[in-house]
Amino acid sequence: MRVVIAEDNVLLSSGLELLLNSQGFEVAAIAIDAEGFLAAVETHRPDVTIVDVRLPPSFRDEGIRAAIQARHDHPGLPVLVLSQYVEQEYASRLLADAQGGIGYLLKDRVSRVAEFTDALRRVADGGTAMDPEVIAQLIARGDPIDALTARERQVLALMAEGHDNETIAKRLVVSDNAVHKHIGNVFLKLGLSAGDSGHRRVRAVLAYLRRHGVS
Repeated sequence: MRVVIAEDNVLLSSGLELLLNSQGFEVAAIAIDAEGFLAAVETHRPDVTIVDVRLPPSFRDEGIRAAIQARHDHPGLPVLVLSQYVEQEYASRLLADAQGGIGYLLKDRVSRVAEFTDALRRVADGGTAMDPEVIAQLIARGDPIDALTARERQVLALMAEGHDNETIAKRLVVSDNAVHKHIGNVFLKLGLSAGDSGHRRVRAVLAYLRRHGVS
């Protein structure tokens, strides 16, 4: 699995490269700015990308804007944002195309290698991997999804973090059947027709995040 990284911190990017290589990934390129990242994506056509929000020259939002541009140029390009900051407006825009393959993790909250690499693989496969703090900040921007109950929103938030049904059941201390029922209700209330359950799961998560993050 080929990876392109956009990260200007040499120590962090070198550490990511060593870590990913040891876990079976191939780091095709490391870019230190948005222009270099877009060029690397065009050249290497990676299976997944890792992007910091703030890159040279201004260290504001160059990275995440480049990620949005890359997704525009290469629809469905998997992007995992790895940053110290939650840029709500751009995070919402990144989620808005509803194609999946999106992650947003906060550097200070990534504590286990296995969790990080699992999240990266999930994003590469078209899923989502959202830090709970990112979800909380996006939710704070908008109105709740009125059609969903409080429990259904809990289930959907855990889905956005990338958890499977068994893990959600353990987190909420309910049965697997209860989780299955809640997810079915979520699909119904969000108007997601029957089909591939994995695809509907991604679409449900993205619908939830868009409703809470896009004005």
